Amino acid sequence: MKSRLFTLFILVLTTIIIISCGDSKPKVDKMAIAQKAKSVFSILPKIMPGSENDTPELIELGKKLYFDNRLSVNNEQSCNTCHLLDEGIAGVDNLPTSPGAKKGTIGTRNSPTVLNAGFQFVQFWDGRAADLKEQAMGPILNPIEMGIPDSNVAVKKIGAVDEYKEMFEKVNMKITYSNIAEAIAAFERTLITIDRFDMFLKGNPKALTEEEVLGLDLFMEKGCITCHIGPLLGGNIYQKAGLIKPYPDTTDTGRFEVTGKESDKFMFKVPMLRNVALTGPYFHDGKTSDLKKAIILMADIQLGKTFTDDEADKIVKFLESLTDINLAKLNPKK
Repeated sequence: MKSRLFTLFILVLTTIIIISCGDSKPKVDKMAIAQKAKSVFSILPKIMPGSENDTPELIELGKKLYFDNRLSVNNEQSCNTCHLLDEGIAGVDNLPTSPGAKKGTIGTRNSPTVLNAGFQFVQFWDGRAADLKEQAMGPILNPIEMGIPDSNVAVKKIGAVDEYKEMFEKVNMKITYSNIAEAIAAFERTLITIDRFDMFLKGNPKALTEEEVLGLDLFMEKGCITCHIGPLLGGNIYQKAGLIKPYPDTTDTGRFEVTGKESDKFMFKVPMLRNVALTGPYFHDGKTSDLKKAIILMADIQLGKTFTDDEADKIVKFLESLTDINLAKLNPKK
């Protein structure tokens, strides 16, 4: 009797093991995918180019200027108006295009994030500024953005503030338009984010979920890395918007407006994808509000491919791992 019961027990146990093995899914080889990813991407540096001589005093001065509405014609608009660094916001205003300081004006292009911006090879969608300092000099004098009529007016407004006189003196700088921009750039060079993807690349397999790793693998296998590579997953080359099929709106000709070269028509700086889950709406015109729709559109017109819902969902999950860990806490769905 005992022998029969033992035999029956063994049969039941074996059946359970077989059924369990049949139902189990093969584990994702996270480290193999990580190794593949390391050949395409890299960890975001801890120090931004050009920051070698930035002092705490210069950074503090730049921060004050960044948030100062007096750098606009109506004293109501600052750098932070379109590139918000308020709690939980990822250096953007989350609008398709941004209202200007002058009543009734609105920008023609989406305001990209200022986070990690100094790692890019050029600034603005069309690359018309070489670095953060040159970029900072643009919006203040732009009639559709902050609307200051000329650099002398900006210098006069800042120079009339006693606190600024003291702060510029402390960093051994005269109050000039160039130095205003340099100080703002110094502050912006501190805006470096930290995310789980970098932790994964550093060798922590638990930093990403299996679904996120599958999304990363799809991102590489499907060809998204044709453009989105390097530490920023973008921000290092120009690419045509509508490589295989035309971009939905061909009004904006991109870099062509800067160079006048026919070959630069519809060429734009490839946007970086760090914090992309928080920086919508997407593309130079800000006309796509949903990240999944943006992925599907890019697959179609840039790669000539059709992603399934499941594939797009997995890639979205991977891209959410690029959100700064502190911002992610304030935006738990991302």
